[in-house]
Amino acid sequence: MSIKIKNKDEINKIKNCGSIIAEVQKILIDLIKPGISTLELDKMAENYTLSKGFIPAFKGYQEFPASICASINNEVVHGIPLENKVLEEGDIISIDFGVFKDEFYADAAFTFPVGDIDNYTKKLLEVTQGSLYEGIGKLKPGNKLFDISKSIQDFVESNGFSVVRTYVGHGIGRDLHEDPQIPNFVDENDTRDSSIDLIEGMVLAIEPMVNMGSYEVALSEDNWTVLTKDGTLSAHFEHTVAITADGPLILTN
Repeated sequence: MSIKIKNKDEINKIKNCGSIIAEVQKILIDLIKPGISTLELDKMAENYTLSKGFIPAFKGYQEFPASICASINNEVVHGIPLENKVLEEGDIISIDFGVFKDEFYADAAFTFPVGDIDNYTKKLLEVTQGSLYEGIGKLKPGNKLFDISKSIQDFVESNGFSVVRTYVGHGIGRDLHEDPQIPNFVDENDTRDSSIDLIEGMVLAIEPMVNMGSYEVALSEDNWTVLTKDGTLSAHFEHTVAITADGPLILTN
C-alpha cells in the first residue's frame, strides 16, 4: 500500500477542482425536476466543466461512457445517463461527479429528491448525508481509518438502514482512486487494514452508500449500474476531504 501525502499546493489544486464540482452540483439541483433525462443532466455537467477549462474525470475512465454517474431509486452507483431515463415525481437521483485539472482529481456525490418524496425516503437521504459528516468528523491526525468506518456504520445502522459493503471510499490525488480504501463499515473478516493512522496531508474521498433494505447489491446487465439486490432505495453522498493539523478540510464544498 502506498498512501500519497499532499502538500498545501497540491491540496489547493484539488480544491480548485472541487470548486467546479460544487458549481456543477448547484446547476444540476436546479435542473432536477420531473421530465428531464439523465442524459440532459450529463451534457449540462460536461459542457459547464469544459467551459471552465476543467476535464470531467469519469468519461472514458475504465471505458465509462459519460461524465456523471446518475443513479435513480434502487440504483446504488455508476448509473449510465441515457436519453430514455427520464426523472419522475417521487424519484430520488444520486449524481457522482469528478473533475481533473493540473494533474489532480476531485470527486463528490449527492442524492436529491425529484419533486415530493415520502418522509421515510427523506430520512434515508438525511441519514446518508449525516453519516458522511460523521465520517468526515473523524478525519483528524491521531485517529485511525477504523474510526471513519465505525462512525459511518454506527450512525446508519442506529437509524435503521444498511451500509453497502461492496463499494468503498478511497484516497484521491494524482489518481482518481488511490490508497487507502475506506470501508463504510467494520468487519473483522475484511482484509483491508483499518489500523492505518490518519495523518496531516492525506486527501480522502469519503462516500457512504446507504440502502433502505439489505446492504447486498448486484451488477446490472450493462456491467456498470449497481442495484440493490432487494429492490429498495439507495442514497449516496461523497466529499473529497484533506486532513489538516486543524482537522478535516472539505475540498468539494
